[in-house]
Amino acid sequence: MNALLSPAVRTDLGKRAGVTAGLLGVLCIFAEFCFLFPHLLVTNDARGFYADHIGVFRAILQGSIVLTFALGMLSVLTLRSKAHGGIAMALALVALLMGGAEAEPLTHQARAFSAGLDYFVLELLVLGLLFIPMERLWAQTEQPIFRLGWQTDLKHLFISHMGVQLVSFATLIPAQVFFAWAVKLEFQATVASQPLWLQFFEILFVVDLVSYWVHRAFHHFPWMWKFHAIHHSSLHMDWLASSRSHLVDVLVNRTLAFVPVFILGFAPPAIYAYLVFVSFHAVYIHANVNHRWPVLRWVFATPEFHHWHHTSDDEGIDKNFAVFLSFIDWMFGTAYLPTHMPKKYGTTKFQPPETYLGQLAYPFQKHEETPYG
Repeated sequence: MNALLSPAVRTDLGKRAGVTAGLLGVLCIFAEFCFLFPHLLVTNDARGFYADHIGVFRAILQGSIVLTFALGMLSVLTLRSKAHGGIAMALALVALLMGGAEAEPLTHQARAFSAGLDYFVLELLVLGLLFIPMERLWAQTEQPIFRLGWQTDLKHLFISHMGVQLVSFATLIPAQVFFAWAVKLEFQATVASQPLWLQFFEILFVVDLVSYWVHRAFHHFPWMWKFHAIHHSSLHMDWLASSRSHLVDVLVNRTLAFVPVFILGFAPPAIYAYLVFVSFHAVYIHANVNHRWPVLRWVFATPEFHHWHHTSDDEGIDKNFAVFLSFIDWMFGTAYLPTHMPKKYGTTKFQPPETYLGQLAYPFQKHEETPYG
């Protein structure tokens, strides 16, 4: 194989294989810990589902370990430096020593809260397998998979998903405390008895209507913009950029968006369908893809629509605030969707630090007031 590839191509292939294998190897180790300590690390609500489909998840783990070792070996064979490939192969061996696909729980004591490590592992694996090929096939902008800032965005993804239950708990409590009077309103039974597909679209509308004005507030008030600027600080748009958000930004948005869902009393299946849709759609609209969706873009937010929200080009500043339903921006006069795509992304008058801890601390630090728009 080395004789058939040029040195540059061989080096690029080896680096990609080594980094991919390393990340996959880390996920394998995390998955092993989930198998060994489910009551500490696995999301409580999902544990029954995993138990019912344990064979599938063991097969996924086994395949991931084999792929990690194979990609690590490829990196070792194609690169002069054996570090990345060697580390990946070592991670695969450690995963096997931890029990591999046959790992059994070491603890059985139930816990009120768990870390949610399973959610991070599965989402990163599924979204990576889905969006990385998608961005290679339909790239809007030519950029490497491991572009500038990807490590920071991966940390955002890890922290937000590791604390998924804690974040959910923190967002539910305020709504339940201040709106406890709304638990048994008469109209809630009528709302919950509607067809699930109708409830799904109603949830999308009420949540996005609230989120639209919260989003505009984060852009309008300088002290709020300091938090939201972290989400806009990525200089490159792709599926991983969707994870870059300050925890305060996340908590405020989720808390306020949950209020109408809580008060109206939608049926749980409709809420679950909404959550599945959001998990995909929020990532998709940030993806580096050239999909235009000529008709749907006037109703639903698309990558093209949301990229114009993230641009630092003057023409797109403070436009396209809706996250799910683009027609909300058309309703309030903030929609912008020209025929061309943005030239650049990021903030305009300042750029927050690129490290995760730096971004977490940035809104609390004293600096010149320079709002985005």
